[in-house]
Amino acid sequence: MKVIEQQLISAGITPIAGVDEAGRGACAGPLVIAAVILKDLNDSGLAEVRDSKELSESKREKIFDQIIALASSVNIVIVSAREVDSRGVHAANIDGMRRAVHGLEQLPAYVLTDGYAIEGLAVPNLAVWKGDQVAVTISAASIIAKVTRDRIMREMDIKFPNYGFAGHKGYITAAHTKALNAHGVCIEHRRSFSNIAALIHRDV
Repeated sequence: MKVIEQQLISAGITPIAGVDEAGRGACAGPLVIAAVILKDLNDSGLAEVRDSKELSESKREKIFDQIIALASSVNIVIVSAREVDSRGVHAANIDGMRRAVHGLEQLPAYVLTDGYAIEGLAVPNLAVWKGDQVAVTISAASIIAKVTRDRIMREMDIKFPNYGFAGHKGYITAAHTKALNAHGVCIEHRRSFSNIAALIHRDV
């Protein structure tokens, strides 16, 4: 258990939910937000839980199952590329975090998020700088969100094989940019992102 969560528990504030997202910076595919409440933050089964970016894909898949088994409640919200376009990525993210918390089967007493406070949430919440590195609940949420989104992107790669979504997961890599220049934009690209908008304008 990390210091911030220990302080909350010592003050009698439980249960604690962690919230994080995956795909905010991608120009294709959905934004995925997860909220997680863990049964026991000191459980030895959580020893390997950390920021999802620090783990290999195979390791994340393994720890994903451990988190599900050790959680009292998990909720995942999937925000489509079209909703990101219509609302803007930040507004869609904040609303997705609200929906993720509200959809938990267990009502949290406190919510910890990675980087952004959840405006309009009735439950007390705190945005934690580098939260996925300093709070195990947020780290757990980051893994749930990342693994869920990666699975979606691998399925998307089968449907749209020209873009290599299984590899770069929709982020703006050199390989993705090359594929976009060769094949244009597909329906899963976020048209509100500048690189995608520029390609659409080019092809008009």
